[in-house]
Amino acid sequence: MKNLLILLLCLALSSCDDGNLQIETINFDDSDIQYCGSTVTTSTTLFFKIAENEALILTIASGTLKNEASEGEVEYPISSNTTLTYRIFSANVTKNYFCDVIPVTEPTVIEEIEAQSGSVLITTTAIVDGENTSYEHTIRLSEITLINDSNNQRITDLSINDYGTVTTQ
Repeated sequence: MKNLLILLLCLALSSCDDGNLQIETINFDDSDIQYCGSTVTTSTTLFFKIAENEALILTIASGTLKNEASEGEVEYPISSNTTLTYRIFSANVTKNYFCDVIPVTEPTVIEEIEAQSGSVLITTTAIVDGENTSYEHTIRLSEITLINDSNNQRITDLSINDYGTVTTQ
């Protein structure tokens, strides 16, 4: 009886794993799209959204943003050229984390999850103001699948379809 009690206690204790984070939802609706530098150009490749100690990082190939109007949405599948990464940090993170020439050492990354599939959809419209034309790029995410490698769990509520809008000259 004593051995059975010890066995049950050991099983109960070993089945708990506080080391794995349980991520139920990802929501960046109240976060604005950010980038390094003062303006976006057609060679800009890094965009991110920050919500306290979380970040949603979009990396696209240089030249993905084009200074020409598109006919509807242009699709860029998640690949080695187009990546989406979700990170959880040890403390609140700022733009400096992504943009400083000398990388900051704090906060540290607690969890990083790469999108396994899905698409980045970009619609570009020309905005004519007198003799100047700028281009507005609306970025959306579609059918993004994030799978947590530590417990092989899919993040079920991915409320990040509208990533944001940026403008190039």
